[in-house]
Amino acid sequence: MPGRFTAVERDAWTGLLRTHSIMVRRMEEMFRARHQLAYGEFEVLLRLARAPNGRMRISDLAAASLLTSSGMSRLVDRLQRAGLVIREPAPEDARGANATLTPAGHERLSAAAVSDNTFVREEFLSLYTKPELEQMGRFWTRFLDAQHPARTTAAPDRPTGSDPQ
Repeated sequence: MPGRFTAVERDAWTGLLRTHSIMVRRMEEMFRARHQLAYGEFEVLLRLARAPNGRMRISDLAAASLLTSSGMSRLVDRLQRAGLVIREPAPEDARGANATLTPAGHERLSAAAVSDNTFVREEFLSLYTKPELEQMGRFWTRFLDAQHPARTTAAPDRPTGSDPQ
């Protein structure tokens, strides 16, 4: 339907945007205070923990985020200076590079993942009943499946709330 949103459409869309904004801002504050990590750094560590051998191409990390390749490269550089990842040449492409999670990165991620799960449960999930959460999950799955028909629900794009172990 072209034109203005209906009140229901507006409330659904702006509610999603406002909720996302509030949660990301609060999670950013929590990760910085408790783990000296930006939220984006936590997401990179989590993606690396899920990857085979704890390693991913930096360009693939960028493609899975909102960052450009150069932005992801700078983020990986910060994580490398902190001793949480190492950067290695990609054996299959001399121009590419891989980021690999270090033991210190695993340790920091494990602690941060506990905080993440606790925070999300307390600040968001606890507000809803189990049937509401199940319905919400179906909403997100429907949207994500429409964007990526070959996507499997076993490998969500969103890392929050996942156990890195």
